[in-house]
This record gives sequence, C-alpha cells and structure tokens, in this order.
Amino acid sequence: MTLKHERIAAVLGREIRSGVVRRGAQLPGEVELARRFSVSRNTVRAALAVLAEDELITTRTGKGSFVLFDGRPLDGRLGWTHALSEQGIETRMRTIRIELVREPDLASVAGLDSPEVIVIERVRQLADGTAISLERSRIPAITSLRDLPERGLDRGSISTTLNRAGLYLDHCEQRLRGRPLTPPEATLLGRPHGGWFLHTTRTSWTADERFAEHADELLDPEHFELNLSYGT
Repeated sequence: MTLKHERIAAVLGREIRSGVVRRGAQLPGEVELARRFSVSRNTVRAALAVLAEDELITTRTGKGSFVLFDGRPLDGRLGWTHALSEQGIETRMRTIRIELVREPDLASVAGLDSPEVIVIERVRQLADGTAISLERSRIPAITSLRDLPERGLDRGSISTTLNRAGLYLDHCEQRLRGRPLTPPEATLLGRPHGGWFLHTTRTSWTADERFAEHADELLDPEHFELNLSYGT
C-alpha cells in the first residue's frame, strides 16, 4: 500500500521529470501543497524529504523548495542540437574531424557495398565553454556525401546533411553503459582521465532499411540521463 507522502512525492516527481515544473522553479509552499493534495503539512514535508533524497529538489530555509533535476525529455531523432534547443538549452559544436575512412566491420554489419564510411567527430559545449559530450558519427560514403570532408556539414547538422542526401532516420537500436574516459577523450573534453561518462551507441536506419548512421557518444552524466517508460 502506498503511503500518502509517497503518492505525493511520485506525482511531484513526475511533474519535475516531465518539465511541467522547470529546473530552478520554486515549488508551491507547504500550505498550498497541503491544500492541493488534501493532506497535512507534516505529510507534505515528508513528501518533500523524499524528493530531496532523490536529488530532485533542495530546500532552502525560509525560501522554499527548488527544482534541481536536469533531465528534461529530449527527442534525439532530429539530433541533439535540435532536441536541446527545443528545451531552451543553447549549445555549440566544435568539429574535430570529418574524414573518409575504411571500416569493413561496420560496413559488413550495415550491409554497405563499400567498406568506406565518413567519420564525423565533434565536441558539444555549453555557452560557458563546458564540454558535455563527445560525439562520433559514421555515415555511409554514398556519392552525394563523399565530398563532405571538403565542404562540411549542411547547416552544421548531421540530420540535415543526411536528409539532403535522401537518408531520413526512421528507427534505431541503442545501447547505453557507463565507462571511464580514455586519456585522448579526457583531453578533448577538458576532463580528468578516468572520469566516468555515459557511453551510448546508436545505429539508425531509414524506413526502407537503409543504413543511415552509427553514432558513438560520450555524454556527461551531470547533464544527460536515460529515462525509460513502460506501458501498452
């Protein structure tokens, strides 16, 4: 049986995670929350304590409770830049390299006719210069993309570049784990060697099952998390 304060904490937690209550926003006071849920202020305090334990809020004496959760939902199908921008988070990309390389193993798995693919390696930074991700993408070296190392990405976007080449992302397979940064990765990100980042690999296909992109990304867990929802 769910206790009253646990039910209230669950409701407020969902609102914080979904972005209904924004990061940095002040929660209603204890009296207002008690009125909303028809419970005592002691029950509200117990619910706020649960949220604090989950690191969703912090309570400042005399000021109230503020949201700290940074996990606003992101739809990565159009790329991280677009997804972050939709949430009002402005970032900039620093391109490390765009290069035509041979990767027979990937070509075999992806069903490509040629072992050549185009590697795009970029570092994503917040407005203050903090690096929050290292993103390596491999896309097919089809005729319309083979000059990409010379001309660069269309509008700085991999998704836009793929779309103009007739490749529209439709579905993907993705895996996530945590791992320490290697010395070269730590240098690129300006982080300590061995620091832990989220490591996600994602292979995307078009609706007609053509290989479109293999993305290998290191994401700062201070800014990114995986949120899974289950249901019919």
